[in-house]
This record gives sequence, structure tokens and C-alpha cells, in this order.
Amino acid sequence: MSSVAATGALPSPSLLSRLDTVLGKVTMYRLILLVLGVLALFSMVLNILGWLTFGLPEMVVHLVLCLALSYGANRLLALMFSVRPHSESSLITGLLIYFLFWPSLEIRDMTGTALACVLAVASKYALAWNGRHIFNPAALGIFIVGLTGLNIATWWAATPAMLWLLVPGVLVVLYRTRKWLLAGVFLVVSTGIIMINLAQAGMGPGDSLWQALAQRPGLFLVGFMLTEPLTLPPRRWQQLGVAAVVGVAFAVPYNFGFIANTPEAALLLGNVLAFMVGQRRGIRLKFAGSRALTPSNTEFTFTPHRPVRFAPGQYMELNLPHAKSDGKGRRRVFSVSSAPSSRQVTFGVQTAAPVSTAKQALLALEPGDVITATAVGGDFLPPKDTTRPRLLIATGIGITPFISHLLADKAARSNDVVLYLARTAGELGYGEELRNTGARIIALTTDRSTPPEFMEDASSVVGPAGARVTSDVLKTLVPDVSERAVFVSGSPASVSALKAAARRAGARKVHSDVFSGY
Repeated sequence: MSSVAATGALPSPSLLSRLDTVLGKVTMYRLILLVLGVLALFSMVLNILGWLTFGLPEMVVHLVLCLALSYGANRLLALMFSVRPHSESSLITGLLIYFLFWPSLEIRDMTGTALACVLAVASKYALAWNGRHIFNPAALGIFIVGLTGLNIATWWAATPAMLWLLVPGVLVVLYRTRKWLLAGVFLVVSTGIIMINLAQAGMGPGDSLWQALAQRPGLFLVGFMLTEPLTLPPRRWQQLGVAAVVGVAFAVPYNFGFIANTPEAALLLGNVLAFMVGQRRGIRLKFAGSRALTPSNTEFTFTPHRPVRFAPGQYMELNLPHAKSDGKGRRRVFSVSSAPSSRQVTFGVQTAAPVSTAKQALLALEPGDVITATAVGGDFLPPKDTTRPRLLIATGIGITPFISHLLADKAARSNDVVLYLARTAGELGYGEELRNTGARIIALTTDRSTPPEFMEDASSVVGPAGARVTSDVLKTLVPDVSERAVFVSGSPASVSALKAAARRAGARKVHSDVFSGY
């Protein structure tokens, strides 16, 4: 999923739409780093207030040790492996380990913490398969150190006093990642098992619920570790299955000698399952060229070293190493615009200024250059019932996954309706592809400029510039909207607004694909 500019012809933005817009400007790495950083500072404030009893010197030294070793080890290993370091990822690992080991000035404890940091970072290089993590680095580091006996993870972030900011932080991350269902499955399974165990020990339901959520590290685990993209399977149903398994392994007591039911062991089990069902074969893409779709959008074409398996509407995560990074990392997710049967793979990308350094690296590619993809995934797929007509609503470069839909489903596309929103007529990309689909194409521009002749102009229905796409507008443009499978693709704010309008127009279910900006 690439970034996308919102149009002005949308329903009035809600509070959540504004939140989407704000969060969409921050990469996931940066967001998690900020949230964990705030929580680290909050933990020290709690210690000063007497709500935590570690000792401020211990906490400061512990934090500095975790951050310095994770960052330093990452820089050194990147140099050894001749790759560019991802600094934000290493700092996140350090912050996670800060919350997992008890702050201490004891030499043995500090040695264990230091070893966990180094092992966690090393796993990103030594235990990666075709650019993809096999294990959550922090979980693996503390698990191995636990086996040595140098230190034992206490997951002290699961302290009731931390809930004041831990809960909002987890909610922000889950909202940004749209992993509510995954988190819900894990929490329902793990909390249910824990409550049953505590009830058998004589504890009441209220106390057992409080202990399960406030005094166990489930919230921290699901918010900052279980949802890590690089260790999740590609499809939603697979993610939910892994969440359920991790929930069981997290909550059911067991002890096999050197392995017990620790949170890190449960997470590592889930990582193994995710790896088994994920993309394991390396994806090498040779750059073939690019073309301008519109003044602000570009399509990039690659020839895979081997055929790549993906479904229409899915995305690929590209690894784009580059110097002088803007700190947002080198991995970027883009929706595929080509059909699965095509010999080449194409991505439609918004390239209007300001452009991130990762996109600058993409724009700087020369024919013959090779990059890698670390993941293929997504659930923005056409309905299995190909006889059911679709309404495809796109804003800006959000049209990209729909091109893949339409190119792949030639038999059903003549029954489809595409509502395409853009700032100007010049920003309506993929004109030739859309013309050849046979689908009904409706266009609406913010400035009310006239779209190409093969597209219907929705201006007369929507009204002058500034008027919004409402449920009444949708029902006028597409009277049978309630009978159609509705798909919406675009920026977080536009998707939120258009989904609401489609539901009010009678759509029974609205599928969405959110393009976050970077």
C-alpha cells in the first residue's frame, strides 16, 4: 500500500478520520518508538512518585544499557554484513528489553540484559530468511538468556500503575495497524484460560479478570510484539489462528524442565507457525522501468527472478536500502497493480513532493538494478462469488489495487462500477487500463475539471467544488449499491469517510484498504 493524497470531495471528516490523517504521517517504526519512549519516561516518573520501587539510578542505567547495546550492536553487525542499519528498529528492541528485564545494578543481571540485547539484534541478521525475521528479536534474546540463567525476564511493564499510559499506547498502535481482531482473539483466549484457572483456585470473576489484564503482560505482548509485521503470516485468518495459539501457550501452565509457559516462549511458538505459512522463498526483482501515471504518481515495473505468487489486491513489502535515510527505515509496502498472471510486477506509487528517502531510492533505480521483497500479503481480495457485481471506490493512487482486481477478473469486470476520486482530471491515472476493462467508470474531481470522455462525470450529481460524497450521492450514482460488494481504497481519512457513506447507502459489508502516507 502506497501513500495517497486525500481529495476534497469526501464526506465531512470525523474525529477518527482526523486521527487517521495524523497517524498516517508517521511510520509504524516511528510510532512504536515514540510510544515506547513515552512509556519509558512515564515509568521513571512513577518511580519518582513511589509507585514503582526499582530506584531511579537502576532504571536510568538499565535504559541506557539497553539502548546503547542494541543500537551499537546493530551498527556493528550492519557493517559486518555490508548492509545499511535500521536504527529505529534497534532502538525499539532496546526499549522492549528495558520493559522485560528487572532494572538492576547487579553485574550478573546487567550481563544477562546486555547479552539479550546483542542476541536480539544479531537474530535480525543471522536468523532472517530472505530479509524476513523468523523470530521476534526481543523475545528470542530474553528467551536464550533465560536458558543461560544469567537473567530471567519479568515483563515488569505488566504493572497496574503502568496501565494509565500502557492502555492508551496499545490502543493507538492497534488502531494504526488495524489489528483489533487479532488482539481480541489473543486476549479473549488468554484471559478466558487464566480466569478459569484462577476460578478453580477460588478467586472471584472480578479479581481474576483484573489479574489477567492488569497483572499479566498480555496487553504489552499483543500491542508491541505479537503485531510485529515481519513475524506475522500474510493473511488475516492465518494471523487469527496464530493469535489463538499464542493465547493458549501464554495462558496454559506447563513446565518441561528448561521450557515453561513464559510469554516469550508463547510468542516464539507463534513466530514459528507464522514463518511456516508465510512467504519463505526469496523474491528478487529486477527493475525494468517506470512511467508517469499522473503528474504526482508513478508506476514502477519489475521482472521477478522467479514467478511471484500473489492474489489481486495484495501488497509487497520492498526493501529499499539507501544512504542518508530520513529515519523511517528502508522497507516500504506497495500494492501490486499488475495481474497475478503477468510476467512482470508493477506498483503504482505517489511520488509528489515531499518524497521520503525510500521513495527517492525507488526513483533513482536504473534498469537492471535488483531489489528484494520481504513479504507478500493482504486481504483486499475480490469476492469469491465472481457473479456478484462490485463497487470499487478509490481516491488518488488508491486506484492501484483495483487495477489488479480488474485485470485479473476479466469475466466479471463488465458488471463492476468504479468511482474514482482525484484532485484534478490530470490526476486520474491508469486511463488506458480502465478504458479497456469494460467496467463503468465514474470520476469526480475536487476542482470539477472534466474527466476523460470514457468516464462519467459525477459533478452534476455531487454539485460544485466543496460538495461532499454522501450516502444519497452514492445511491444516485449507483442505485443498486446495497446489492454490490463494496471496496474502498485510499488514505485513512478518505477510507473512513467513504466507508461510512457506503454503509448509510445500504452496503452490507465494505472492504477497505488503507494507504498510509510516508
